Amino acid sequence: MRRWNGWGEAAITYPLPETAAQYLETRIGAGLRLEDASLERVLANIPPVRLSPHPCLSTDPEDRLRHARGQSLPDWIALRSGRVGVFPDGVAYPACDEDVRALLDYARRTGTRLIPYGGGTSVVGHINPLPGGAPVLTLDLSRLNRLLELDETSRLATFEAGITGPEIEKQLNARGYTLGHYPQSFEYSTLGGWIAARSSGQQSYYYGRIENLFAGGHVETPLGALDLPPHPASAAGPDLCQMVLGSEGRLGIITRATVRVRPLPEEESFQAFFFHDWESGAAAVREIAQAGLKLSMLRLSNALETTTTLALSGKGKLVEWANRGLSFLRYAEGRCLLIAGFTAEKRGKAAREQFAAAREVIRAHGGLWTGTPIGKMWKKSRFLTPYLRNTLWERGYALDTLETAVTWANVMPTAEETQKVIREGLAEIGERVLVFAHLSHMYKDGAGIYVTYLYRRAAYPSASLRASPDETLRRWQALKGAASRVIVAHGGTISHQHGVGLDHAPYLAAEKGKLGMQMLESVRRSLDPEGLLNPGKLLS
Repeated sequence: MRRWNGWGEAAITYPLPETAAQYLETRIGAGLRLEDASLERVLANIPPVRLSPHPCLSTDPEDRLRHARGQSLPDWIALRSGRVGVFPDGVAYPACDEDVRALLDYARRTGTRLIPYGGGTSVVGHINPLPGGAPVLTLDLSRLNRLLELDETSRLATFEAGITGPEIEKQLNARGYTLGHYPQSFEYSTLGGWIAARSSGQQSYYYGRIENLFAGGHVETPLGALDLPPHPASAAGPDLCQMVLGSEGRLGIITRATVRVRPLPEEESFQAFFFHDWESGAAAVREIAQAGLKLSMLRLSNALETTTTLALSGKGKLVEWANRGLSFLRYAEGRCLLIAGFTAEKRGKAAREQFAAAREVIRAHGGLWTGTPIGKMWKKSRFLTPYLRNTLWERGYALDTLETAVTWANVMPTAEETQKVIREGLAEIGERVLVFAHLSHMYKDGAGIYVTYLYRRAAYPSASLRASPDETLRRWQALKGAASRVIVAHGGTISHQHGVGLDHAPYLAAEKGKLGMQMLESVRRSLDPEGLLNPGKLLS
């Protein structure tokens, strides 16, 4: 059973070793084990249904609760405290285009607002109903989960949009193919969600971001169906696929998508390298990206992320011996870890030459190759790591991430200042914040910066140690707001891979400009003149 108030399956836990708990206590103080609201308490306070009757709707209280929030930190605070606020009035599970059209007609007749729902993994408020106004119906697309066609000649696969990452790979792998799109939310996120939020996978340096993989599809809008043929290229005006990408459910409901697939790779490994400092590592990965070397991933952690990742791994003895060896080789306090993915469709000389060329660049910048053990550990746990968030919360710590992408000239200043304002963001109340970063995706002209931060959950000042959700949320707002303003000031995108939703909407105009915002709103209004679809997300 999937957790109703956290990440993933309830039966799966990510233990926090005692050494890791001591590390966090030293860095930011001891966390308090604060009681969370029970499922029964939350269900007892769900408001009455406001929807007109319809045979396709579920109004079950737990169904409504499980579709009320996503995976952002504000969502967690709301769910764990039992102060969810707004719930959808019902949930529908369409199984075909006709079902979606019928629900759009129902919404038009009754003035109901519709929220498309994929895997519920949004970390920026994409699926949250807004307070006040009309009744809300969530459209859970999980029944739209089939592979409809695999064109092996063209290497195009057409799926229904509610299919999850593991099911995509299972069906393609059985035929010798892969999509290769692996966001950290891979376990639950869906193809339609990836497209709607312009997702980026961990190995997108080789396979491409979702905008490179999305070739066409079908969208149901309030004004009718929009078909997007999978042309290999076209000069026939603006590309409508680009309008659908990142539309966050405001223009229509994606029901199926055609994507570009590849044969399964014959060779793949994840190699680890250490640099003396982050600047040397950044210079190396920039050179690799600008040389166009065919790697699948470059993930460069700064010194504190390197230290923290090893501390939280639970591999105490292994880490101790690794630290001794690295220190002996003069990779000391500032050392930074690079995990590089090497993926090749065919084994042979060409693949070996790409690997050798990348290693030579890394060596020239002082990088030390340590083989595959760390890379194997990372690959094994890459979709398990989000479960650590549950454990940390229960130990009294709130964890959040944010990300941006900037040009190479701005990578280091943006990364350093973003971490600085977060690190100092709670100093006025005497609280410390643990913040670290990695460069997550490399491009010829810039890189994605991924920042993780932890702080202590707040309790009311009494002996009862009751959680103070308002104060925990206020702390998040202070940190997120300060970091977002730094990103905007440095010319970074407000979202490199998580979309806009509610949390990033205040900063979108700084990126798009006044005229750009008017253009987006004009398109939205032309397809959804009554404002039925996902109100408040992306655009107000």
